[in-house]
Amino acid sequence: MKKTIYILGILLLLFSAACSNKEVVKQQEEHEPKQVQPVTKDEPKEEFEHVFPLTGIGTNEDVDSRPFAVMVNNHPKARPQSGLHMADIVYEVLAEGDVTRFLAVFQSEKPEIIGPVRSARDYYIELSKGFDALYVAHGWSPEAKQILNSGKIDNINGMVYDGTLFWRADHNVAPHNSYISFENIVKGADKQGYSMEDEVPSFSFLSENELDGIEGTAAEHVRVSYSSRDIFSAVYDYNAEKSKYERYSGGDQTVDRETSTPVLLDNVLIVEMNHRFIDDYGRRAVDVTTGGKGFLLQKGKAQEIEWKNVEGRIVPFANGEEVGLVPGKTWINIIPTTPGIAGAVSFGN
Repeated sequence: MKKTIYILGILLLLFSAACSNKEVVKQQEEHEPKQVQPVTKDEPKEEFEHVFPLTGIGTNEDVDSRPFAVMVNNHPKARPQSGLHMADIVYEVLAEGDVTRFLAVFQSEKPEIIGPVRSARDYYIELSKGFDALYVAHGWSPEAKQILNSGKIDNINGMVYDGTLFWRADHNVAPHNSYISFENIVKGADKQGYSMEDEVPSFSFLSENELDGIEGTAAEHVRVSYSSRDIFSAVYDYNAEKSKYERYSGGDQTVDRETSTPVLLDNVLIVEMNHRFIDDYGRRAVDVTTGGKGFLLQKGKAQEIEWKNVEGRIVPFANGEEVGLVPGKTWINIIPTTPGIAGAVSFGN
């Protein structure tokens, strides 16, 4: 009997201890902070009030500033140039010989220094008119001089303002040493009574979803040859990490002289146009209106396109529809129909 009572006492103590332990655990759980699973949320996308019309990049700044287009020298003695990395659109077209010149169109960014500034040709003026841009050059051909002096084109020329709005740099020799600043362009516009505000029509740009659907053949290394000499060729290498094209001339990357900032491009448009010589000096006439064949490089891919002149601008089309641009900066190489795309453009190493 005593043994039975003893066993029951032990069981009662064990049961009491177990209940007490459960109560302690319950109290601990009540006082311990609960583990909350983190809720992942997509980062809110920044919303902008406006979009720059020539780049498709969002901004909270006003976008009604008038574009200005500057003739920039591309002779090997003029490299590296100043300000090209800030241009929204650059046209590269042959002048005389094997040397191209750039028509750099600025609107979203205004560089402190631009140059070296070179002389005007009539087909560059026509391309500038497509943006209603203030045209800036230093010098002119006879045809260009007649157009610029007609009063029909707002322009600032170093032939008039050499040593005032334009200055001569000591690191180059003439004619590769003329430079201008955005500040002086504004001063020149004010002197001439030109407005620097304008409503600028926009290019068509791809949406974020459409960027993933870009199709075409691989185009990670593309050469555009204006002659048999490499120093006058333009080379585009796709930087997959940055999702942009880098540009090279004569084996050297195209960078800003003052800051070493590289030219990085989101669209490279290569189009062929009819060229013909008009004098013994080697000046050319270039047909910028008729339309023709081309390639559009985007995101490391190339697609064949047809170009059209739409209200003065060179615009890519495919299957009768305008092809949207990747938001960002655009470079347009204009090559003669002879040798044309087949003879002037090569892909690969």
